[in-house]
Amino acid sequence: MKLLPKIFSMLAEAQIVKARDAVSTMIQLDNEVINKVLLDLADRACANIPDLLRSNKLDLDQMPKEDPRYDRLMLTEDRIKTIAADLRNVASLNSPLGDVLEERTMPNGLKLKKLRVPMGVVGVIYEARPNVTFDVFALCFKSGNVSVLKGGQDAWNSNQAIVRLIKASLEAFNISEEVVQLLPPERDAATSLMNAVGYVDLLIPRGSQGLINSVRDNSKVPVIETGAGVVHTYFDATGDKELGRKVIFNAKTRRVSVCNALECLIIDESRLGDLPYLVEPMAEKDVRIEADAPSYAALKGHYPATLLREAGEEAFGKEHLDYVLSVKTAASMDEALKHIAKYSTRHSEGIITTSEANKQRFFREVDAAAVYANTSTAFTDGAQFGMGAEIGISTQKLHARGPMALPELTSYKWLVESEGLTRP
Repeated sequence: MKLLPKIFSMLAEAQIVKARDAVSTMIQLDNEVINKVLLDLADRACANIPDLLRSNKLDLDQMPKEDPRYDRLMLTEDRIKTIAADLRNVASLNSPLGDVLEERTMPNGLKLKKLRVPMGVVGVIYEARPNVTFDVFALCFKSGNVSVLKGGQDAWNSNQAIVRLIKASLEAFNISEEVVQLLPPERDAATSLMNAVGYVDLLIPRGSQGLINSVRDNSKVPVIETGAGVVHTYFDATGDKELGRKVIFNAKTRRVSVCNALECLIIDESRLGDLPYLVEPMAEKDVRIEADAPSYAALKGHYPATLLREAGEEAFGKEHLDYVLSVKTAASMDEALKHIAKYSTRHSEGIITTSEANKQRFFREVDAAAVYANTSTAFTDGAQFGMGAEIGISTQKLHARGPMALPELTSYKWLVESEGLTRP
């Protein structure tokens, strides 16, 4: 094989070549062995919680606690146990490999079969989220793919500890450790990955909008864009305020650093009188509200002054990833839909309504990977959608959209046979 250009990372280059060579290893593995590896890894993760936490602390010590990425970077005992449960869940899922998507015999006797197959080598560039290391490996391994992981410097110690466990599980079943590659954290390694045409079949960026834009704009390898989440919920003129209060609070505060967190509440102007009640629980979490003029007037004197600001235009279309909520007043559903269309990243959007007509219109007109009614947007998650885990939330429309798991990591090929047919 032709080597990658030498201007890029030599170490990353060698690892990418090894990943390509490891495709043959993955092709030969059966699903039973794959499941055993994943279950073994889940057990190792639980058995090595102290070691994982020690490695994670080395990373956490280098990041200010007020950094919005700190929560994403942090591993806890409960989070590791949840990761282990996700690994076991992935192992329990049916493998998509070998699924027959289409089969037919043509009038001339030509037999066609469309079969699910692995992508081959899947690369993922991501930031301070060590759980992604587990998730990507598990989903790629289960779907027959080699994984090339390019995490950031912020999570380097955590990622190394996780990959050591992965390789121990592979070794326990006499599987080459080359089927998973953890590239160096430096930027040159990402550049090598983005230029690995012929070696890497698919590249997925997970992280900030800046990272996603950089990979999309510079990669020569095909990219699936997993967009940032500028998530809106529209409380319409008919919305139930008890339901709305509960859903809005959960969507905003469950985990503020994740892409499905609520960033902007849109409220129908006829319901401004209910706004203080809707957001009242936010004060318990010290959520700063950046409100447009009408909603600011409705909240003034009813929400802590230290947590209330008048919003400028820059407050909208922003992924806060923090305890910050923008509030926009809409004179009508038309106006709410226009605001969403202007600022949405096409990730997750929601409506609180008791109107069936409004719900159906919202479902029909909002262009997003996941569209919700009377439900917290926090559910945009592969595990919550019954996928075991996710490799990302695709906000594009080609190949995959929404939470991506096993089927989205496959392609297909046509199998063609006959009794000696030739084409006239």
